[in-house]
Amino acid sequence: MFTGLVQDIGIIKLRNERAGGVILEIGVKHLDLAKEKIGASIACSGCCLTVTSKSKDSFQVEVSAETLDKTNIGKWSTGTMINLETSLRMGDELGGHLVYGHVDGTAQIINIAADGESFRLKISPAAELMKFIAPKGSITLDGISLTVNEVEKDYFGVNIIPHTWSHTNLSERKIGDKLHIEIDMLARYVARLREFDE
Repeated sequence: MFTGLVQDIGIIKLRNERAGGVILEIGVKHLDLAKEKIGASIACSGCCLTVTSKSKDSFQVEVSAETLDKTNIGKWSTGTMINLETSLRMGDELGGHLVYGHVDGTAQIINIAADGESFRLKISPAAELMKFIAPKGSITLDGISLTVNEVEKDYFGVNIIPHTWSHTNLSERKIGDKLHIEIDMLARYVARLREFDE
Protein backbone atom coordinates (compact mmCIF):
# COMPACT_ATOMS: atom_id res chain seq x y z
CA MET A 1 0.00 0.00 0.00
CA PHE A 2 1.20 3.51 -0.86
CA THR A 3 0.28 7.18 -0.40
CA GLY A 4 0.77 8.61 -3.87
CA LEU A 5 3.60 10.87 -2.67
CA VAL A 6 6.48 10.36 -5.08
CA GLN A 7 9.86 9.86 -3.38
CA ASP A 8 12.16 9.67 -6.38
CA ILE A 9 12.27 9.73 -10.17
CA GLY A 10 13.77 6.49 -11.44
CA ILE A 11 15.31 5.87 -14.84
CA ILE A 12 15.05 2.65 -16.83
CA LYS A 13 18.63 1.43 -17.19
CA LEU A 14 18.04 -1.95 -18.77
CA ARG A 15 15.14 -3.78 -20.40
CA ASN A 16 15.26 -7.51 -21.15
CA GLU A 17 12.40 -9.21 -22.95
CA ARG A 18 11.57 -12.72 -21.82
CA ALA A 19 8.84 -15.23 -22.47
CA GLY A 20 5.64 -13.97 -20.85
CA GLY A 21 6.96 -10.59 -19.76
CA VAL A 22 9.95 -8.33 -19.30
CA ILE A 23 12.71 -7.66 -16.75
CA LEU A 24 13.53 -4.02 -15.95
CA GLU A 25 16.47 -2.52 -14.11
CA ILE A 26 15.55 0.83 -12.58
CA GLY A 27 18.14 3.35 -11.42
CA VAL A 28 17.44 5.57 -8.41
CA LYS A 29 18.87 8.85 -7.09
CA HIS A 30 17.37 9.33 -3.64
CA LEU A 31 15.77 6.04 -2.54
CA ASP A 32 17.72 4.18 0.13
CA LEU A 33 17.56 0.69 -1.33
CA ALA A 34 19.44 -0.69 1.69
CA LYS A 35 16.11 -0.44 3.53
CA GLU A 36 14.28 -2.47 0.91
CA LYS A 37 14.32 -6.26 1.04
CA ILE A 38 14.18 -8.61 -1.91
CA GLY A 39 10.45 -9.19 -2.38
CA ALA A 40 9.55 -5.64 -1.30
CA SER A 41 6.94 -3.70 -3.24
CA ILE A 42 7.79 -0.44 -5.00
CA ALA A 43 5.23 1.62 -6.91
CA CYS A 44 6.68 2.32 -10.36
CA SER A 45 4.62 5.14 -11.85
CA GLY A 46 1.74 3.79 -9.79
CA CYS A 47 2.16 0.11 -10.64
CA CYS A 48 3.08 -2.08 -7.67
CA LEU A 49 6.09 -4.21 -8.68
CA THR A 50 8.24 -6.62 -6.68
CA VAL A 51 11.97 -6.14 -6.18
CA THR A 52 13.75 -9.27 -7.44
CA SER A 53 17.33 -8.03 -7.08
CA LYS A 54 19.07 -4.79 -6.14
CA SER A 55 22.32 -2.89 -5.82
CA LYS A 56 23.14 0.39 -4.08
CA ASP A 57 21.60 2.54 -6.82
CA SER A 58 19.29 0.28 -8.84
CA PHE A 59 16.79 -2.55 -8.52
CA GLN A 60 15.21 -5.08 -10.85
CA VAL A 61 11.58 -6.08 -11.29
CA GLU A 62 9.83 -8.70 -13.39
CA VAL A 63 6.71 -7.56 -15.24
CA SER A 64 4.15 -10.17 -16.30
CA ALA A 65 2.30 -10.24 -19.60
CA GLU A 66 -0.95 -9.35 -17.81
CA THR A 67 0.62 -6.24 -16.26
CA LEU A 68 2.05 -5.25 -19.64
CA ASP A 69 -1.43 -5.59 -21.11
CA LYS A 70 -3.07 -3.28 -18.55
CA THR A 71 -0.34 -0.61 -18.33
CA ASN A 72 1.97 1.40 -20.57
CA ILE A 73 5.07 -0.38 -19.23
CA GLY A 74 5.39 -2.06 -22.61
CA LYS A 75 6.51 1.30 -23.99
CA TRP A 76 9.13 1.96 -21.31
CA SER A 77 12.63 1.87 -22.74
CA THR A 78 16.15 2.79 -21.63
CA GLY A 79 16.05 6.37 -20.35
CA THR A 80 12.32 6.46 -19.54
CA MET A 81 11.70 8.42 -16.34
CA ILE A 82 9.23 6.91 -13.84
CA ASN A 83 7.85 7.93 -10.45
CA LEU A 84 8.91 5.79 -7.48
CA GLU A 85 7.44 5.26 -4.03
CA THR A 86 8.28 2.57 -1.48
CA SER A 87 5.44 0.86 0.36
CA LEU A 88 3.99 2.22 3.60
CA ARG A 89 5.37 1.05 6.92
CA MET A 90 3.51 1.09 10.22
CA GLY A 91 3.77 4.58 11.68
CA ASP A 92 4.44 6.34 8.37
CA GLU A 93 2.55 9.58 7.74
CA LEU A 94 -0.34 9.23 5.29
CA GLY A 95 0.08 12.49 3.42
CA GLY A 96 -1.73 11.66 0.19
CA HIS A 97 -4.48 9.02 0.06
CA LEU A 98 -4.48 5.23 0.18
CA VAL A 99 -3.06 3.93 -3.09
CA TYR A 100 -2.93 0.21 -3.79
CA GLY A 101 -0.70 0.16 -6.84
CA HIS A 102 -3.38 -1.75 -8.76
CA VAL A 103 -3.55 0.20 -12.01
CA ASP A 104 -7.03 0.38 -13.55
CA GLY A 105 -5.69 1.26 -16.97
CA THR A 106 -4.31 4.26 -18.80
CA ALA A 107 -5.72 7.74 -19.32
CA GLN A 108 -4.69 10.21 -22.01
CA ILE A 109 -3.55 13.78 -21.48
CA ILE A 110 -5.76 15.90 -23.75
CA ASN A 111 -4.62 19.35 -22.63
CA ILE A 112 -1.82 21.01 -20.63
CA ALA A 113 -2.21 24.69 -19.75
CA ALA A 114 -0.03 26.93 -17.60
CA ASP A 115 -1.88 28.60 -14.71
CA GLY A 116 0.54 31.00 -13.08
CA GLU A 117 3.38 28.77 -11.88
CA SER A 118 1.09 25.73 -11.81
CA PHE A 119 -0.24 23.60 -14.64
CA ARG A 120 -3.77 22.40 -15.37
CA LEU A 121 -4.12 19.01 -17.04
CA LYS A 122 -7.21 17.59 -18.69
CA ILE A 123 -7.26 13.81 -18.58
CA SER A 124 -9.46 11.43 -20.57
CA PRO A 125 -9.79 7.93 -19.05
CA ALA A 126 -11.75 4.93 -20.29
CA ALA A 127 -15.48 5.74 -20.30
CA GLU A 128 -16.30 3.10 -17.67
CA LEU A 129 -14.03 4.83 -15.13
CA MET A 130 -15.71 8.24 -15.28
CA LYS A 131 -18.46 7.18 -12.85
CA PHE A 132 -15.82 6.79 -10.11
CA ILE A 133 -14.39 10.31 -10.52
CA ALA A 134 -15.88 13.23 -8.56
CA PRO A 135 -14.88 16.87 -8.02
CA LYS A 136 -12.61 17.24 -4.96
CA GLY A 137 -12.16 13.48 -4.89
CA SER A 138 -8.79 11.71 -5.05
CA ILE A 139 -7.21 10.15 -8.12
CA THR A 140 -3.82 8.57 -8.78
CA LEU A 141 -2.00 9.37 -12.02
CA ASP A 142 1.37 7.70 -12.66
CA GLY A 143 1.55 7.04 -8.92
CA ILE A 144 0.84 10.66 -7.94
CA SER A 145 -1.98 11.39 -5.48
CA LEU A 146 -4.00 14.28 -6.93
CA THR A 147 -7.25 16.10 -6.22
CA VAL A 148 -9.83 16.23 -9.00
CA ASN A 149 -10.72 19.85 -9.82
CA GLU A 150 -13.36 19.44 -12.50
CA VAL A 151 -15.35 16.63 -14.07
CA GLU A 152 -16.99 16.69 -17.49
CA LYS A 153 -18.66 13.95 -19.51
CA ASP A 154 -15.50 12.35 -20.87
CA TYR A 155 -12.61 14.01 -19.05
CA PHE A 156 -11.53 15.44 -15.71
CA GLY A 157 -9.06 18.12 -14.70
CA VAL A 158 -6.29 18.30 -12.11
CA ASN A 159 -4.04 21.13 -10.99
CA ILE A 160 -0.31 20.43 -10.67
CA ILE A 161 1.57 22.69 -8.25
CA PRO A 162 5.18 23.64 -9.06
CA HIS A 163 6.67 21.21 -6.50
CA THR A 164 4.80 18.23 -7.98
CA TRP A 165 5.62 19.36 -11.52
CA SER A 166 9.36 19.47 -10.82
CA HIS A 167 9.60 16.43 -8.50
CA THR A 168 7.73 13.91 -10.68
CA ASN A 169 7.85 12.81 -14.30
CA LEU A 170 4.89 15.04 -15.26
CA SER A 171 7.21 17.77 -16.52
CA GLU A 172 8.32 15.28 -19.21
CA ARG A 173 4.79 14.54 -20.38
CA LYS A 174 2.99 16.06 -23.35
CA ILE A 175 -0.49 16.10 -24.88
CA GLY A 176 -1.37 12.65 -26.18
CA ASP A 177 0.72 10.78 -23.61
CA LYS A 178 -0.97 8.12 -21.51
CA LEU A 179 -0.66 7.91 -17.73
CA HIS A 180 -1.45 5.06 -15.37
CA ILE A 181 -4.69 5.71 -13.53
CA GLU A 182 -5.93 4.19 -10.27
CA ILE A 183 -9.41 5.03 -9.03
CA ASP A 184 -9.84 5.89 -5.37
CA MET A 185 -10.86 2.64 -3.69
CA LEU A 186 -13.49 4.41 -1.55
CA ALA A 187 -15.22 5.64 -4.71
CA ARG A 188 -15.21 2.10 -6.09
CA TYR A 189 -16.85 0.66 -2.98
CA VAL A 190 -19.47 3.43 -2.87
CA ALA A 191 -20.36 2.76 -6.50
CA ARG A 192 -20.60 -0.96 -5.79
CA LEU A 193 -22.91 -0.42 -2.83
CA ARG A 194 -25.18 1.79 -4.93
CA GLU A 195 -25.66 -1.09 -7.37
CA PHE A 196 -27.44 -3.03 -4.59
CA ASP A 197 -29.69 -0.05 -3.79
CA GLU A 198 -30.96 0.31 -7.34
